[in-house]
Amino acid sequence: MAKIRDIDLGDFPLLLAPMEDVSDPPFRALCKRYGADLMYTEFISSEGLIRDAAKSVQKLDIFEYERPIGIQIFGYDIESMKLATEITEKTNPDIIDINYGCPVKKVACKGAGAGILKDIPKMVEMTREIVKSTKLPVTVKTRLGWDDDTKFIVDVAERLQDVGIEAISIHGRTRKQMYKGEADWRLISEVKNNPRMKIPVFGNGDIDTPQKALEYKTKYNVDGVMIGRASIGNPWIFNEIKHFVKMGETLDKPSIIDRVNATKEHLEMSVKWKGTTLGVAEMKRHYTNYFKGISHFKEYRMKLVTSFDVEEIRDTLEWIKENHAEFKLVES
Repeated sequence: MAKIRDIDLGDFPLLLAPMEDVSDPPFRALCKRYGADLMYTEFISSEGLIRDAAKSVQKLDIFEYERPIGIQIFGYDIESMKLATEITEKTNPDIIDINYGCPVKKVACKGAGAGILKDIPKMVEMTREIVKSTKLPVTVKTRLGWDDDTKFIVDVAERLQDVGIEAISIHGRTRKQMYKGEADWRLISEVKNNPRMKIPVFGNGDIDTPQKALEYKTKYNVDGVMIGRASIGNPWIFNEIKHFVKMGETLDKPSIIDRVNATKEHLEMSVKWKGTTLGVAEMKRHYTNYFKGISHFKEYRMKLVTSFDVEEIRDTLEWIKENHAEFKLVES
């Protein structure tokens, strides 16, 4: 049974990873409905919160139906991170999460995100100060290390636990790997099986099927898994994994009508949330996955990803729904 303080997450919780321009309220609403047990917001800049930057402040918005929900912050300056923690706490999330894993150059090369993996003493000190500055449980998302020569995650996780974090999610790659190669879950397992570790350890990286989720649960003994890229345009993956873990059988893939309905709902929420221009633009990364594995669909997928006219996109989706019998699901 995985618990973060008094938050009971069940036997094998599934977490939605914090993803920039993906894990927003519209997408989280769908993931919650389809089985996510704990969700995190997009990462939020500590400096942006302190400056009251509109984009950063908007990301603090959370809703009751999302609970339990964690807000993730990142930054390189300890005092700024403490201030950001205090600002974040006022919005009443269930958890504050620290991003020590983002590999993107503009973040990591400033010493934030995965950049702090070059300075473990600072990482530990920053974590200690954040824990001290809030009454909420603090969790961490990080990577194995900066590169192959600095995979100190077993020691790092223990030190972070010692200064007060209450769960850790580990992406099984180094910063240098970015998202290339295969995630190394053996080190994640070493963290989990370290007899000194008492907090939940969640694994992240390459979980893209129910079968793999169950295999990794059994093989690596993690408390739960965090799903990132495999959930994009595929919020059903959470329920699919839950069903397979419990019953040992695969659920039927969502029908074309199911996919259209979810896409339309996501689009409308996205436009309402971010305005037409940004709402339409940020939906584009989801369309390919929403309609993955459908024969003779290329023409309609191109219409969806190339159009910036919301009415045209609505019309295309409605046409697909009305003519769903013309398409066939070909994925296994």
